[in-house]
Amino acid sequence: MRKSKFFNLILLVAVFALMLTACTSQGNETVQPDTDDKVNESVQPDNDQVDEPTTVEITDAHGTVTVPVNPKNVVALDNRTFETLSDWGIELAAAPKAVMPADSPYVADESVLDIGNHREPNLEIIAAVDPELVIVGQRFASFYDDIKALVPNAAVIDLNIDVSETSATPGENLVNGLKDATISLGQIFDKNEEAENLVAEFDQAIESAKSAYNGNDTIMSVVVSGGNIGFSAPHTGRVWGPMYEIFGWVPALEVGSTTSDHQGDDISVEAIAQSNPDWIFVLDRDAATSSAADSVPAQDVIDNSPALQNTKAVTEEKILYAPNDTYTNESIQTYLELFEDIGKALAE
Repeated sequence: MRKSKFFNLILLVAVFALMLTACTSQGNETVQPDTDDKVNESVQPDNDQVDEPTTVEITDAHGTVTVPVNPKNVVALDNRTFETLSDWGIELAAAPKAVMPADSPYVADESVLDIGNHREPNLEIIAAVDPELVIVGQRFASFYDDIKALVPNAAVIDLNIDVSETSATPGENLVNGLKDATISLGQIFDKNEEAENLVAEFDQAIESAKSAYNGNDTIMSVVVSGGNIGFSAPHTGRVWGPMYEIFGWVPALEVGSTTSDHQGDDISVEAIAQSNPDWIFVLDRDAATSSAADSVPAQDVIDNSPALQNTKAVTEEKILYAPNDTYTNESIQTYLELFEDIGKALAE
């Protein structure tokens, strides 16, 4: 009996030991951490997440400028930028409302302070809004140094385009200037895709207008202001001048000592008529600047000019008018629309 009881005791201890070993082994398996995967997951950097740049380098008329991306308190003074900024929903702190298209949303927005026109601007308003960015150009280009001194902590960029009498390549300057300014604004306001699409449309409009021109028709460009017809000289000056180079137009009339005067040069209507142009391209200055009820539309002035009635352009109805707001809205969108209109007219 003793041997039997002793044997049973030994057997019981052995079984208990085996059970304890098995439990210990199972316990170790359940609490063992997966160090290879979980540790690596916790310390592995996310290479796909890259910090967005807070500044961008912009090349303007004076060199390279560091500009904050999506700046606050923006002041825009360049007529070639207003429509682009508006289309992109960019808020402005101040702008020269007196020389902006009347239908610009910035003009009606009372939160946008009015700097006035370029002849007597209130530059102190620029300092008052404490801008991060001031966009200078065109009418306000001559105030560049004054503005930089007034707001030394702001980024000031000058997007002016040289289409003056002293420029050797006004057409090239205009095209590249509009495209470069658009790309720069896209980089500043995080609208790169929109800027690239706009430039692509602009390039296409240029190519279409080039293809539509037969290379022989003579072109006469004029500015109508105050009921008077002014000669807009080929090659230089605002709007029409650079297009002779861009599209290879044959001018109906070339004279010496022309200027880029905003009302056109003082060449008689009779001299314009004697050139007998195949086409007359017209800029209506008053349509963009005059609110007077008695201002005469450019089309009426052309239609009622006795000297022009026998010209080929009038008799064959080959007259093209720039968009009404062109004089105060020389944005890339305006030129895009104008170039498309020229291409369609010349192709007919």
